[in-house]
Amino acid sequence: MTEPSFDPESELALVRDERARRIEELEARLSTRGRVGVRPSVALMGMVLGLALLAVQWQDLAYFASSATPLTLGAEGDYRYERLVTNRYAQVHGIPTSRGAYERQGDSFSVLVGLRDSPFVVRRAPLPGERWDEGRPPSRPDPTPFAMRGRLLSEEEAPRYREAFALLRAQGEVQPREGRLWLLVEGERPGADRGRLLVALMLSAFVCVNAVLLARGIRRR
Repeated sequence: MTEPSFDPESELALVRDERARRIEELEARLSTRGRVGVRPSVALMGMVLGLALLAVQWQDLAYFASSATPLTLGAEGDYRYERLVTNRYAQVHGIPTSRGAYERQGDSFSVLVGLRDSPFVVRRAPLPGERWDEGRPPSRPDPTPFAMRGRLLSEEEAPRYREAFALLRAQGEVQPREGRLWLLVEGERPGADRGRLLVALMLSAFVCVNAVLLARGIRRR
């Protein structure tokens, strides 16, 4: 009985062939993944993230697209409450309350003051004579009646000013309408913040790209 012969060169050739086959399989697998771009789960996460960021900006985007013609809310003694619409450009005239609230932003600050016998609170830049020095209480608001245009928000849509609303309520000079105060923020007109629109367009494009990648990944699977 003859013993099986052992050929080192043949065994080495077999190992090389197996190695080459495995490399080809890996290259084919990587090539397939490259055509898909990203896995469906990653694309789905990208879509959810983009939509969440768009939802955060939705109120600002709605204001950007709203009418630039201001809602005229009237003046002291003749306010037009039937025209109250949140997140719109509006104008109002009134007599300021004797006390207000101040909001600091770095080295600058803003003044929040109510309009007497109305549900309106306005946020504006300080006037001459209105001061808030470090370590000292702020001065009283300028008592001169004034008119202002800005972004109108219901109390519920301005939660960062909750403490200011509570302070002005406690002083008794503003009169909530159906239990609600309204904030008029001095600032940009609708359509003015082009940077926000650009960000929204970029996020929309990001969502669309991930939607295409998700659909492609699902088809391939």
